[in-house]
Amino acid sequence: MPLYRDEAIVLRTHKLGEADRIITMLTRTRGRVRAVAKGVRRTKSRFGARLEPGMVVDVQCYEGRNLDTVTQAETLAPYGDAIARDYAAWTAAAAMLETTLQLTEEHEPQTQQYLLLAGALRSLAERAHDPTLVLDAFLLRSLAVAGWAPSFLDCARCGAAGPHRAFNVQSGGAVCSVCRPPGSSAPAPETFALLAALLSGNWETADASEERHQRQGSGLVAAFLQWHLERGVRSLRLVERA
Repeated sequence: MPLYRDEAIVLRTHKLGEADRIITMLTRTRGRVRAVAKGVRRTKSRFGARLEPGMVVDVQCYEGRNLDTVTQAETLAPYGDAIARDYAAWTAAAAMLETTLQLTEEHEPQTQQYLLLAGALRSLAERAHDPTLVLDAFLLRSLAVAGWAPSFLDCARCGAAGPHRAFNVQSGGAVCSVCRPPGSSAPAPETFALLAALLSGNWETADASEERHQRQGSGLVAAFLQWHLERGVRSLRLVERA
């Protein structure tokens, strides 16, 4: 069986038998991988704590027919421990991991998604920004990488130059008065500016935003995400909004 080594972020774990776990990871070069970690639930396991959700590891695996097998794991970034100490960061990370799981395919290289997730987890662990802002920035950029970049300035339907006052999830973001479908929302101009800043990485503007605009923006991001995923992200219900 071929042996490979790669950097990986643990997305999810499942119990298997009495002492094993199935580890779902997003690797840097091989995409999403599922592998069995044998004996990992035993107290004396060599790498049990290294294969928890949110951990960034250097992993070595044997390639199997259905599931790979983890033979070695070394910690690269212990984000899991730092994030777990803060509830707001922990719930934001859980939503990120679940979203990544839904946006990626097995054995399809997703280097951009990997780097995006690693950067977001680092930001949460280092308390660089408010966890809600980090989460919304991650969700917007992940959708953009997946091909669903929202528009917060020009009309998403006809391309008319903005700014515009309406937002429609199904249309792809901001819409002009001519293209505006019934049921569109009308966010504050500051909310549009905040979302554009999160998408582009303008943290000076994002950090200076008011809580009411952050709340409004989070609602639009969650609706946009779940519309394109065509399913709910259960972890979002746990996220504490400002």
